[in-house]
Amino acid sequence: MEMVDPTLAEMGKNLNEAMKMLEDNQRLEEENEKKYARKDIPGPLQGSGQDMVSILQLVQNLMHGEEEEETSQSYRLQNVGEQGHMALLGHSLAAYISVLDRERLRKLTTRILSDTTLWLCRLFRYENGSAYYHEDDREGLLKICRLVIHTRYEDYTLEGFNVLYTKQPVIYISSAARTGLGQALCNQLGLPLSCMCRVPCNTMFGSQHQMDVALLDRLIKDDVEFGKLPLLLVANAGTPGAGHTDKLGRLKELCEQYKMWLHVEGVNLATLALGYVSSSVLAATKCDSMTLTLGSWLGLPAVPAVTLYRHEDPSLSLAAGLTSSQPVEKLRALPLWLSLQYLGHDGIVERIKHASQLVSNRENIFFLLKVEDELSSPVVVFKQGLQEPVQFPNCALSLQLGEQLAQLVPASGVDVVELEDEGMCVRFSPLMTSAVLGTEIQDIDQLVDCLKMKIPVLTSTLQLREEFEQEVRRTVGLLYIEDLGWPGLGVVRYNYHSDGKNDDKQEKELEKINTELLKKLNELESDLTFSLGPEFGGQKNCVYIGMVTEDLDVSELVETIAATGREIEENSRLLENMTEVVRKGIQEAQLQLQKANEERLLEEGLLRQIPVVGSVLNWFSPFQASPKGRTFNLTAGSLESTESMYVSKAQGTGSTPPPTPTSSLAKQRLPGQKAFKRSLRNSDGFSETSSISHCDDLDKLDQRPPNLSPGQEQGPLEMERAEEQREVVSAKTDTEDIHSDKLPPDYYKTTLSTQLEGNKKNPS
Repeated sequence: MEMVDPTLAEMGKNLNEAMKMLEDNQRLEEENEKKYARKDIPGPLQGSGQDMVSILQLVQNLMHGEEEEETSQSYRLQNVGEQGHMALLGHSLAAYISVLDRERLRKLTTRILSDTTLWLCRLFRYENGSAYYHEDDREGLLKICRLVIHTRYEDYTLEGFNVLYTKQPVIYISSAARTGLGQALCNQLGLPLSCMCRVPCNTMFGSQHQMDVALLDRLIKDDVEFGKLPLLLVANAGTPGAGHTDKLGRLKELCEQYKMWLHVEGVNLATLALGYVSSSVLAATKCDSMTLTLGSWLGLPAVPAVTLYRHEDPSLSLAAGLTSSQPVEKLRALPLWLSLQYLGHDGIVERIKHASQLVSNRENIFFLLKVEDELSSPVVVFKQGLQEPVQFPNCALSLQLGEQLAQLVPASGVDVVELEDEGMCVRFSPLMTSAVLGTEIQDIDQLVDCLKMKIPVLTSTLQLREEFEQEVRRTVGLLYIEDLGWPGLGVVRYNYHSDGKNDDKQEKELEKINTELLKKLNELESDLTFSLGPEFGGQKNCVYIGMVTEDLDVSELVETIAATGREIEENSRLLENMTEVVRKGIQEAQLQLQKANEERLLEEGLLRQIPVVGSVLNWFSPFQASPKGRTFNLTAGSLESTESMYVSKAQGTGSTPPPTPTSSLAKQRLPGQKAFKRSLRNSDGFSETSSISHCDDLDKLDQRPPNLSPGQEQGPLEMERAEEQREVVSAKTDTEDIHSDKLPPDYYKTTLSTQLEGNKKNPS
């Protein structure tokens, strides 16, 4: 055993202690770092993780939300059946299959991809096609554009965008295509917007939602003359708005003439799976590519869209991104592979056929907008009217109609679309919604009933809007506010007379009066809805009037608003001036009291003011002075003498207060009749009936009782009954319109004689 130098041993010992200290400091720093880092870790990730039940509960809360319990709004929930479960299972299986060994994974994905592509091509009559599966439905068209660029520009792979500079490519899309489609393609392809050409639709002949083929031909010729290269045409088999199909046969001939690629998309492509297909849609099978959205057509959640195409060069397809060598990307077709097998051919056809039949069962309240063949489009776009289209002048009315129908019949799937020429329309597209929402025939019947109930109200509102505006504009104190976004009768504001007040104070008074006006209008028994308007974008300090019916009395409504506003303004002015009036009245009362005391001193004399002398003098010669009382009139704001009040009470008479003024349009309503309703009864017939009944009462009054002889006088009971009849007739005379041509010939003679006899008995 070797001896260790004590010095080296001491140095080694010190080194070990130093290293230990350094390690302890490092360990302490690491612990501090961990403690500090845990503070930044979100709550759900802290600790050792959460159990499956807690995580699923969190997902459920996020899906349904806490607001659903507070609101009663109807939500469109997808009808996830067993076929939907198969699609969801496909996503889980795709994740599980991806961990297989590479060779087994390659064989499995190739089988899934080839089977699904073959099935889709056979189902939708697209022979010898390839398929690209993608999540975004625009991604397929984007990859097709890249494929065409690689095909038409041979040096594009080497030189890139330099070859596009010499001969600019042009992509043609319809003006009825999806909003923003052209700009999205240019952005993704890196092309300027000048490479996108929008083709107008027909204006003279054919559907106004179909591409104008003749105009397209002229546009292509002009581009060729300017040295451009016509590249691709995007056509529609069911436009996004109205569901119309372009003339695909003629467009295909035009594309072959100019060596262009024809791509077709649209909801009507779903009908290719049916036994009978219209010729206009069947022409889509000859196009170069088409995009299918099977998820909405068949009610399959989270399944990819499919773009079918025909191309002979697989290397260019690979360069464009339409095919991939990665097996995992081929697993996108797995959900469709499972779902198509589960549904089978009969199940697929049944779902598409059911959606088409929902449209064919519509009533005449539904109509298509100038469609050359109604059976070719399973989309219904309708507006107001039964026989012919009647455009809503206010887009807000169509928007509200669509929202109300969606809430009343959520399973119908109706929505609102904006068309270029027709404006806002309500759309019913069962191919896009019926499989998802589970729409049935009874839902359509309910939708039709709701339309029959809503359309008359919309019609009445439209017809009375102009009358309401005119009445408001010629009524003093009211201001008509034009709000194109309001779907009701109109918007009105009561104008406050500022009397020189500043803007802030005037604004507050205006808000106060109109708020109180809204409150009083809502207290009336009427079928109208009064509100402050929409939460965002509405006018301030206004009264918004909602939908109305045809029996609305617009004049009475406007005058009631004006009269109520004036009453509120007068009360507001009275309350506002009350403090000042009372203060001035108190000051005036003090001055008059002081003046009355001075006058009393002058009348009584100086001696009467001396305590002892005044008492003796008053005992020998009492001084009698009449008391002069004062009353403060709040309405007039002045002091008045109470002498007239004492005189009136002493005489037992007094002035009768004036009657409360009533509106000139105030009407006597029948029991249960709501305010602002026009009487549906014929006024002439009503007056005639009243006059006849009144004359009958007069005849009964002049007739004597049959049990009395001509010389016999009436008893007290008979006289009392006769007096009651006279009072009834007198009351009717004050309230009814008695026509002279309906009275008995001797009515005026009898009445005049009665008055003369009364004057003789009572000369005063």
